[in-house]
Amino acid sequence: MARAFLVVLDSVGCGGAPDAAQFGDEGANTLFHIAQACAEGRAEEGRSGPLKLPNLDALGLGDAITLASGEKAPGLTGGREGRWAAATEVSIGKDTPSGHWELSGLPVPWDWHYFPEENTFDDELLELVCKSAQVSGTLGNCHASGTAIIEKHGAEHVKTGWPICYTSADSVFQIAAHEESFGLQKLLDLCETLAPILHEMKVGRVIARPFVGSVEDGFTRTTNRKDYAILPPAPALCDWVQGAGRKVYAVGKIGDIFSMRGIDEVRKGADEKLMQHLADYAASAEDGSLIFANFVEFDSLYGHRRDVSGYARALEWFDSALPAFYANLKEDDLVIFTADHGNDPTWHGTDHTRERVPVLIKGAGTGEIGICQFTDVAATIAAHLDVPSQGPGKNLL
Repeated sequence: MARAFLVVLDSVGCGGAPDAAQFGDEGANTLFHIAQACAEGRAEEGRSGPLKLPNLDALGLGDAITLASGEKAPGLTGGREGRWAAATEVSIGKDTPSGHWELSGLPVPWDWHYFPEENTFDDELLELVCKSAQVSGTLGNCHASGTAIIEKHGAEHVKTGWPICYTSADSVFQIAAHEESFGLQKLLDLCETLAPILHEMKVGRVIARPFVGSVEDGFTRTTNRKDYAILPPAPALCDWVQGAGRKVYAVGKIGDIFSMRGIDEVRKGADEKLMQHLADYAASAEDGSLIFANFVEFDSLYGHRRDVSGYARALEWFDSALPAFYANLKEDDLVIFTADHGNDPTWHGTDHTRERVPVLIKGAGTGEIGICQFTDVAATIAAHLDVPSQGPGKNLL
């Protein structure tokens, strides 16, 4: 019985979203602009020369960029070993839950709540934070980069014990706190307490953002982040597979995104560790199972920080690690590489960008599929696993 691997490269968009202008993102194109910067010698920190992604490109990455946006990415020559498409999102958002839910066959049926730039959080919400954390105040109360805000408020946080509350252009409420002086478990408990209240407001996620360090040495975020996501309102891909008596294995933050619904086991860690988990599942996961992975560091470490060289390095590392994963695959396995949104590191601001995403398929022949919908990814995996699809998508194969 066949297995399926759904691998989301977080934020690795390929431009061309027809509604990008509505989000202020017309012209954003994560992959093309990174490839362009590399070819022009503008991404030379820790790497050099044109963008080198031979394994992803062999599946059709360069062709998917052209299909999505009309742009031909320098250094990416075209697919010879896989099938490719470019997917368009219909959910009104460019965030993690929207993208992952829709890839799983469930477009978001509501408008998310977003916090304003000015007077970001009202007094009632901040008072609730103080009461829940048993503190007399909070820090932040703004839109901010996660790394910048702990640099700005880290020292005061350690001194006062006040949680650092902030958001972004996404539907999120984030709390940063020091793992030692504040306490990791206290932070997780605080976010878990607040999550149901914020979910009622249709805020997509409450995110615990722990960090370590000192004023002298600087502060650094850790991998103990935890997302408390709103529960999907209907069954999605993981539920379909589990409901058919199959196993669902999550790699990375997939368990958080789906509030563990429809998931049997989760393995977490930094992206390098996640790649090892993915290869291990390829070697050990039973027939008929779904392995659903998210590699977040493209987005969290490089996209939001507008670090073109870092993003290019991460893409090249991921590509170079694929042969070890491939070596453990079975002949009838299906692998789909895709993304949940864009985060163009050449773009203005620090937020996600509204883009189409590549859909690269290994194990189903070769050639172009065309423009498709996010929901078609779920339908394709369901068909491969011989599991009934309950969403609006269609099988691409």
